[in-house]
Amino acid sequence: MQQTAYADYTAFQEFAECADNPVMHAIVERRSTRGFEPMALTQDQMETLTTAAIASPSAMNRQSWHFTFCSNSSAIKAVEAEVARLIMEGDDEAAKERMTARHGKVFYNAPTVVFISSDESSIWGAVDAGIAAENIVLAAQSMGLGSVIVGMCRIAFEGENGKTFAHTLHFPEGYRFSLAIAVGTSNVTKEAHEVGEGKVTMM
Repeated sequence: MQQTAYADYTAFQEFAECADNPVMHAIVERRSTRGFEPMALTQDQMETLTTAAIASPSAMNRQSWHFTFCSNSSAIKAVEAEVARLIMEGDDEAAKERMTARHGKVFYNAPTVVFISSDESSIWGAVDAGIAAENIVLAAQSMGLGSVIVGMCRIAFEGENGKTFAHTLHFPEGYRFSLAIAVGTSNVTKEAHEVGEGKVTMM
């Protein structure tokens, strides 16, 4: 058994460049974006993202997910404001500090947020949603768009106004929030994250 570890993405980047593989390029070059230009997605971009979403594999092909592509700024800001309110009213001081540092931003002015809801009766719903999220962010990267997967807005859907948000965002009956993805033209960048030691084992 051989263990391998990477302190950075250098090896992955070199592989992607040598292989000239556009999928690998998208994987290693993608970053979580926390700053977007106020620029709406085009119809072609939206169609590409929706295609990537529904092309996602799911357990037993049950397709336990539903995708709400929301470009309604009022709806997006309402969820964002609810998240900030609940965090600031809560007891988690670390979360309060993060929210203050982010100036109450959860979606970072993204023009579109994809809300993924999952069938409550599916034991694989969360897994299926995660797979779909990766499809969406890689499709966004392939078009030069930035993205960030947002899980913290779950509290808005678990709070007293959760049913209202679910209704506003057209979650199907019996579905609950799983993940959100903010998508748009990035106006920030950052270095690739470091990979922890011992995360890959070759047998």
